[in-house]
Amino acid sequence: MTVEEKLRAMEMLWDDLCRNEKQIPVADWQKDLLDDRQRQIEAGEAKFSDWESAKKRIRDRTIGLQRS
Repeated sequence: MTVEEKLRAMEMLWDDLCRNEKQIPVADWQKDLLDDRQRQIEAGEAKFSDWESAKKRIRDRTIGLQRS
């Protein structure tokens, strides 16, 4: 599979997991991490990126790695 095909497959898997998110267990360390990130956002120490922007950054970095 090419990197682009892998990213598409990952996106399909992610979309499927999101439809069934209540069935996915969350470990305590993950809850702690999310709580810390929420605190950072509320304190103005971090910010959100929308999903489309995040995917574009990941793809751009991946393409850059392929060229190296």
